[in-house]
Amino acid sequence: MAAAAMTSANDHLHLEEVLALIRRLRAPEGCPWDRKQTPSSLANYLIEEVHELAEAIASGDAEAVCEELGDVIFQVLFMVELYQEAGTFDMTAVTARNVKKMVRRHPHVFGERRNMSTDEIRANWHAIKQQEKGAEVDSGSLLDSVPKNLPALMRAYRISERAARAGFDWSTLGGVMAKVEEEWQEFKQARRDAGDGGDPQADAMEFGDILFTLTNVARFARFHPESALAASVNKFERRFRNMESHFARQGRDLASVDRAELEAAWLRAKAQVGRDG
Repeated sequence: MAAAAMTSANDHLHLEEVLALIRRLRAPEGCPWDRKQTPSSLANYLIEEVHELAEAIASGDAEAVCEELGDVIFQVLFMVELYQEAGTFDMTAVTARNVKKMVRRHPHVFGERRNMSTDEIRANWHAIKQQEKGAEVDSGSLLDSVPKNLPALMRAYRISERAARAGFDWSTLGGVMAKVEEEWQEFKQARRDAGDGGDPQADAMEFGDILFTLTNVARFARFHPESALAASVNKFERRFRNMESHFARQGRDLASVDRAELEAAWLRAKAQVGRDG
């Protein structure tokens, strides 16, 4: 591990010190911006910081991950402080509740249910969650636990996962892949029928069906579609930047390059950057 990412016992910054810093910022003589924050306003910043952390993790830069983790922890502790100020709960209540929940959801570690497979562990985890919420068939939906403000691709994955857990699913990967082909044919047929006067809203709905079904393909194949798409976008970005640099060194921008030369430059960028580079 890089030396910059290590700390000694003498310079370790305890979470209590971060909380003390937040309280200083929230004090009357502290920062006006920090004093006016609320849980609702802070939630937006927490979401941004989590996305920045995910980007750092994807980059493989441990130093960046270390920094972004600090930012996320700061936002979480700030949120706890706001609720403590309101007399709702404190850090002790948060951590105690979480530890109790995690122990309860890991009976294969802390209980008698040993030697469970990964699939059994996942199924048992969700069964315990349902018990915790007191969920019954007539009291709500299996989908209620999926946050409505998740990014669409992540929400699609969670929704399909919950439905599959109830038995509403394809039997095989081949079946869901066939459904993708069916949805794609429907989209193409809708475009042919519409001609030049298509309905963008109807087209978007058909296209959404394709994306949702592809999400199920990812679930069957045991990878997350959000991670797959992020990796693909990053790969495209690296190759595109490589292509831009190629023409910039010639004093040209992409708008001045004809299609054939762009195609050749793209193939060169793919070769230079590589599939994973």
